[in-house]
Amino acid sequence: MLKRVFDIVFSAILIILFAPIFIIVSLLILATMGRPILFAQSRPGHKEKIFGIYKFRTMSNEKDEKGELLPDSQRLHGVGKFIRSTSLDELPQLFNVLKGEMSFVGPRPLLVEYLPLYNEKQRIRHNVKPGITGWAQVNGRNAISWEQKFEHDIWYVEHQSFFLDMKILWMTMIKLFKRSGISSANSVTMEKFEGGK
Repeated sequence: MLKRVFDIVFSAILIILFAPIFIIVSLLILATMGRPILFAQSRPGHKEKIFGIYKFRTMSNEKDEKGELLPDSQRLHGVGKFIRSTSLDELPQLFNVLKGEMSFVGPRPLLVEYLPLYNEKQRIRHNVKPGITGWAQVNGRNAISWEQKFEHDIWYVEHQSFFLDMKILWMTMIKLFKRSGISSANSVTMEKFEGGK
């Protein structure tokens, strides 16, 4: 109950406070990449219920001579890199929190296509609402392996508390200031999950 009250109150406050940033980022995307400014992508939430997660777009729609999208690394340019490195692309998820689909803290919601690939232990991550940030994000984010990420997610579910959430939010602020763990070692985005062991 306390967690939900915190989510509602602070997501509403931050949406109002960050309104100028929403406008500035939207104009930057519009000027450099065009429309759409935002995109919604289906993700599994609490108890694997599917919802649409909101993000600012960070990659262009550039295609090769065959009409296929170029690799992520070739579509992520200056403005997109800045938005992603500062995690500004995550700001629209404040609306997901306000709606009750997400919380400030919890395991990050991953792709729907991963659902059949989880083992029973990994599915534990869906026993709580997904979060904008989480224990895995403050312990490596995209710079750690999938196995480590799931271990952190499961640990959070089994040890969750309001005090732990406050600690994670504080650690997130430090991570954002340092801009660490944004990308994996081999890619501008996290490599795809291939299945649980």
